[in-house]
Amino acid sequence: MSIAYQVVGDGPVDLLFAPGFISHLDLQWTEPRFSSFLTRLASFSRLILYDKPGTGLSDPIPYLPTLEERGADIEAVLDAASSQRAVLFGTSEGGPSSILLAATRPERISLLVLYGTFANLSDIFGTPEDYPPEMVQHAEAELREMHEIIEHWGDGARLSKLFAPSMGEIQQRFFGTFARAAASPRMARALIETVLQIDVRDVLASVRVPTLVLHVDDDRAVPVEAGQRLADGIPGASFVTFPGLDHAVWMGNPEAIVDEIERFITGSVQNAETDRVLATVMFTDIVDSTRRAAQVGDRAWREVLERHDAIVERVVVERGGRVVKHIGDGAMAAFDGPAKAVRCAETLHRDVVELGIQLRAGIHTGECEAIGEDLGGLAVHIGARVSALAGAGEIAVSSTVKELVVGSGIQFADTGEHELKGVPGSWRIYTLGEHRTPQPELDGAASYMRRSDRIAVSLARRMPRTMRLGAHLASRGPSGLWS
Repeated sequence: MSIAYQVVGDGPVDLLFAPGFISHLDLQWTEPRFSSFLTRLASFSRLILYDKPGTGLSDPIPYLPTLEERGADIEAVLDAASSQRAVLFGTSEGGPSSILLAATRPERISLLVLYGTFANLSDIFGTPEDYPPEMVQHAEAELREMHEIIEHWGDGARLSKLFAPSMGEIQQRFFGTFARAAASPRMARALIETVLQIDVRDVLASVRVPTLVLHVDDDRAVPVEAGQRLADGIPGASFVTFPGLDHAVWMGNPEAIVDEIERFITGSVQNAETDRVLATVMFTDIVDSTRRAAQVGDRAWREVLERHDAIVERVVVERGGRVVKHIGDGAMAAFDGPAKAVRCAETLHRDVVELGIQLRAGIHTGECEAIGEDLGGLAVHIGARVSALAGAGEIAVSSTVKELVVGSGIQFADTGEHELKGVPGSWRIYTLGEHRTPQPELDGAASYMRRSDRIAVSLARRMPRTMRLGAHLASRGPSGLWS
């Protein structure tokens, strides 16, 4: 059996990231927030990543391994990466196997970091009499959501509802693609059903390596109570919580989480330097793509998507931008100016008509974090949220874009103030109009210049030092040259 793994960074300490429910070594680098999260980890460590057997790029397997076998997988990856001893970072479903390995093989594990994980979920998802009714109701609702996820495997909206509620529509589609590529429906069912049976409570007291337990306060998938009980059971463990509701570690506030991990491992925080650049981001996606795919069939729809992607690549480059990534049936592009992005979106809307599809687009200008080829930061999320507000065939822009294209003749319709999910404050959003304001015909200053003006200009061009001397003398008062 082959296990896919990857080593990134050259820091002084080895850090193995034990993934949760599902992972995919290739796709996780295509999501800006995920990529930024991993890059931060690699900035202070030699980061070791892997896909569990049965998921991602590792070999498929006909059964679900035990926690002991999962631990053996981690050791095999450490051996392959030539790591004698490493910090083990277990998230979600990867936590229990990390706990077991840390307890049984402390010579291989120097520190243990746990995020959004648990020792046992059956007591929390069950209905013991000593639990308040609201907790029981919450647990029952989550169980129903888990079953829906299994029945509709690969539906990004359903996945995000439980694992990352703050995801926008674009990210949800990515999450759906990620899930379908990371695990089969049968494997997903086995993983979810097994999670509810895991119990490592009896192992906790045997963990002797320094341990940091991290959790978000309103985690929808794994309640914060599970993290608290975990920390209480491991001798000397530190427990740190963060505001938020996303179970996915790379959503929400990953910078604060990585800061805490870096401080725990190195004793201080040296934030990885990222290039911050003012950029215009444009998000586009195909309207009613699911319905269209059902109408034309999978093969024909794949051809439509391929032609769509080719058109996007061509038009974005022609308009002076670059495609940052294709996301399912949409794309994200970056430009150095908003007018270029607006004209690119207009051209795309026209050019895809031949494919029998319509696009929606959203554009925002703001300061982005550039890490490699990826773009991240609040401006990117605002762009995605603006795109979600556009209707079929519409181009929606933020007020920043509208203000920056003043003088271009581009007209906009005001759609009012909007709350953008996960973004502070309210935002005024506009949609692009069909018409352009006629541009006045302008002329130069030459026809309005006096004779003395022309002489001054000529002297300035031919004898600048003489002109500077004249200005200096004039500044001395009435007796000056120009008085």
